[in-house]
Parts: sequence; C-alpha cells; structure tokens
Amino acid sequence: MSEKMVLPPGWEDERLGDFVFYQKGKKPKNISKSKSEYYNLPYVNIKAFEKNLIDEYTDGVGCIPCERNDFLMVWDGARSGYVGKAIAGVLGSTLVKIQFPGIFIEYAYLFLQSKFLQINTKAKGTGIPHVDPNLLWNYRFPIPPLAEQHRIVAKIEVLFSSLDKGIESLKTAQAQLKTYRQAVLKWAFEGKLTNENVKDGKLPEGWKWVDFGSLFKGTPQNGLYKPSSEYGSGTPILRIDGFYNGQIVTDYEFKRVRLSSDEISKYLLSPDDIVVNRVNSMSYLGKCGLVKTLKEKTVFESNVMKIQLDFQIAVPRFATYYLSSLKGIKELTKNAKQAVNQASINQTDVANAQIPLPPLPEQALIVAEIEKRLSVCDKLEESITQSLSQAEALRQSILKKAFEGKLVPQDLSDEPASVLLERIRAERASSTPVKKARTPKEKK
Repeated sequence: MSEKMVLPPGWEDERLGDFVFYQKGKKPKNISKSKSEYYNLPYVNIKAFEKNLIDEYTDGVGCIPCERNDFLMVWDGARSGYVGKAIAGVLGSTLVKIQFPGIFIEYAYLFLQSKFLQINTKAKGTGIPHVDPNLLWNYRFPIPPLAEQHRIVAKIEVLFSSLDKGIESLKTAQAQLKTYRQAVLKWAFEGKLTNENVKDGKLPEGWKWVDFGSLFKGTPQNGLYKPSSEYGSGTPILRIDGFYNGQIVTDYEFKRVRLSSDEISKYLLSPDDIVVNRVNSMSYLGKCGLVKTLKEKTVFESNVMKIQLDFQIAVPRFATYYLSSLKGIKELTKNAKQAVNQASINQTDVANAQIPLPPLPEQALIVAEIEKRLSVCDKLEESITQSLSQAEALRQSILKKAFEGKLVPQDLSDEPASVLLERIRAERASSTPVKKARTPKEKK
C-alpha cells in the first residue's frame, strides 16, 4: 500500500486515485478534415494538444467536451504521461481530462509534470504504450494550504525562468558549435587550412575533382537483412542509429543477431571502413561514419553501405570528413530516389559523388588540422551536454523540494489543507461528479 508522506504542518496528502476525477476521450463517429457548419468543433488530438494544430473537426455527438486550459494528459502512445492544457473542442481518444477539485491547477500541473519521466518509461502495453493506471493513481498527492500552493507555483516559475534562460544559452552555444564545425570542414576542402592565397571557387594547385568511386578498393557493399526473430543474441550489428558526424556513436549499444560463420565473414567490418546510411528519411540520408576500433567481430545492417578505399590514393579520415560536410552530403544524395516516407541512394550514386582530392601527404595534413580544431569543439560540446544534464537534474530537484514542502517557508496563518479537504468533500457530496479514478490500490 502507498505510504503516507512526511509533510510540513498544515499539509495533507491523498492517494491520487482517491482524489481526482478523470474522463478519457472518445473517437467521434462523425469526423471531417475540414471545418463546416455541422463539423465545427475541433477534435483535440495529440497534434492539436501539443502544437495547437487542428486538422480534424466533428459535430460533437457522443464526444467528451474540453475547454481552453482544461488539464489534459496523453494516455496512449510514445508521449504517454505528458501533461498540458487543452484548447476548446472535444477530447481526443488518446487523451484524458483530469480534474483536481479545489486545487490550484498550476500546482497540480507541476506535480504531474514532475512524474512524467517515470510514467512514460513505465508505460504498459507491448504494441501502443499507455499510462499504467496502477502507477499513476497510487501516487501520493501532497496538498499544502491553498495560499502556499500559489506561493510554490510562483517560486517555481521564477526559478524555472532563470533555468530556461541558461538552457537557451547553452543550446545557442551548441548550435554555434555545429555551425563552426561545418565552417572548419568547408575551409578544409577549399584548401584554406593548408594553402595560402586560395581563390574562392578554385582548388589549390595540385588538387583535382574526382569521382569518389575512383578511390574505392573493390565494390561498395550493402549490409545484411535479418528478421527481428533472429535478433537478441549473437554477433554485434551496426545499425543506422550507430553513427553520425563521421563517427561511430560513443558507447553505442549494439544489437546482436544470430549469424553463420560465413555471414559474419561476408559482412564483417574492419578498421578504416567507411559506412554510409543508404536508406532513410531525406534529412538523415547519406550520413556516414568511419570505423576505427571494434571490441569484437561486428557486422552491418542492410540500410548501411560499406566502402573501402585504396590507401595509396586516399586517406579514409580525409574522405569521411568530406562526406560529413554539407557539400559532401549534398554530393552523396544529389541523385537520391524519393519514396513516400523515405529516400535511398545506391552504389552508383555514391561512386559518382564528386570529391576534391589533394596529394596524399596533404590529405593527412588536412586531417590533422581538422582534428586540432574539432577536438576543441568536442570538449566544449561535452561541457555543454554535461551542463544541460545538470540543468535538468536541478529542475527535478526544484520540483522534489516543492512537493516536500522545502521550497518556500510555511505560514502558520494559512488555512490548513485539512480544512480545504473538508470543503472539497462537502462540495463533492452535493454535486454529481464526473468519473472517479478507480484502480486497484497497491498490495500490502
């Protein structure tokens, strides 16, 4: 059974499922993509709820109405547990309207917002995930005096405002680093890192444009396909989420697949192999990575293409940095084939991509110059990422203190929460409530 919380004087706590009322939305029988005289009520689906984008209308028959600023939670889907405020219309079938009678709604909103990560990561369902009612309704809801609820919300808003400004500055710095990275690559492949007096639009002396295929050792190879039933154990496999910005993701968690020894030999990755994403949405198509070291024998999946270069002509790191530049990605994907939800490139497309080729010793020198500059970016990026993580931890710490009664001082002159609860119960007894949250309580 859920345990009572240790709270300051004047506070009370209630099991959430015994306190709130809720209504789950319904899918309308009559719905239209355009607004008309009869279909004039916005259907508040997740898109409308999160982004204020209305793309469906209904006549409201058999639906649950919601008003502007009603308190909603996403019940089904990847965003389950997310809370926010409604727009006027009818409630979507994947959303739940929650009422906290007698409670300052902003206080209730912040309380459930503090639980989002836990609710979301512990969602139920093997297909479409949904909020676990046994988790949600068994939370202990701390109830301070009404006046203190307002003070808590005001204090959190001040602290979050300052925190958000810091986070905004960090994200701006992240974006600037990304721009600088691309600038370094642009200068490198214009020859400006290793040559003086380079003219815009012209390659330095000794450089030339070549087909990328002219640098290949052998033919590019597409990876292997295995059904999901073969995954779970066996050989590590590199997938399209395992590389970006020319590198294999640090601490990437390889999935494993059961393979024969012949399959492992055929699709084995080796140091200095270049991998290219050959099938994806257009925004990710053509991203590449350079294989450096691998802890064990590793293969690559079907959406990935492996390329090996002739070391007597090209330095793999040089080519990979170029392919990671805006110009390089544009070259790789210039002949991409578009489908409904994805695009693709083939071995010919990759081979026909143009690449600037300096003499072999200068390629190595350019790589050194790039890495000298990008290593500084990497350290700054690491620092920013750490700071963003600390900011999120601070946000959670603020919320934790708030709901423990440690964020603002108590005022003994405030009407205690026990009196507030008595008034709420009296009002409930004299009215017809909406659906009460009823789920099995935690077992003793």
